[in-house]
Amino acid sequence: MTDHGFMDLDGARRIGYRVEQSFRYAYDTPVTALAQRLVVVPRRRHGDLYRRTHHLQVTGAAHARRARLDAAGNTVVRVVAARVEQAVEFRLTATLDRVVGDGPPALPLAALHDPRLLRPTRLTAPDEALRDLAAGCATADPRETAERACQAAYQALTYEYGVTTVTTTAAQALAAGRGVCQDSAHIMLALCRLLGVPSRYVSGHLIGQGGTHAWVETLVAGDNRAQALAFDPCHGRPAGNSYVTVAVGRDYADVAPTSGTYTGAPGGTLTATRDVTVTDVD
Repeated sequence: MTDHGFMDLDGARRIGYRVEQSFRYAYDTPVTALAQRLVVVPRRRHGDLYRRTHHLQVTGAAHARRARLDAAGNTVVRVVAARVEQAVEFRLTATLDRVVGDGPPALPLAALHDPRLLRPTRLTAPDEALRDLAAGCATADPRETAERACQAAYQALTYEYGVTTVTTTAAQALAAGRGVCQDSAHIMLALCRLLGVPSRYVSGHLIGQGGTHAWVETLVAGDNRAQALAFDPCHGRPAGNSYVTVAVGRDYADVAPTSGTYTGAPGGTLTATRDVTVTDVD
């Protein structure tokens, strides 16, 4: 393990990462018909970031699982269990390498006109306050517009955990003036889409932070390809080599790390852990 706090990660040529993450659901009484959706396995490749190994362990119940790639290229794992007596746990271990210079992510030029990246979603639907905020971010250059939208979203929210939920919209978070990384991302997405800049939600990890992180990628035209540029509106900066991408989507709902249903009494308890370390740097 390497202490990344003493290294210039953004000046490295190659970086190795190890991700360890778990989700444990405990129930007061046995539950049946558990169906869980997990979006925790990092993408096989995302620009200069390569997944080398991964292992997803499920304990606590006899189960079946199926993994597939969704339309955005994310790995989605579905787990079903007929019965869970007390608890079920999902534990991921993954290793990744970043080869600086192999990114940013490239997409076909047609992605610049993808309606999924330009239209508002339920979580990013604009109101008058968002439209007013977007008006101050407009420029003739999509990259500069995205930078301004990142700063506007950053300045609009004071970080505070527990005041919003996974169903809080960008408009609601902006009105409250408080929220978490998910809310900052949704506000930036709303601004970019209002201004015609295609953008997508990113779920992943920020080294040194206690939970799953969220940021935004905006698409700009490159040489015969579109490029995805990463911004972190929660911190008001570009997303660099301290960021590890897991999945991309239209908003949080597309790439929630864990979600699901079961039949049984309400009141289950979720305990989550996460440890992301730098293993080596060149």
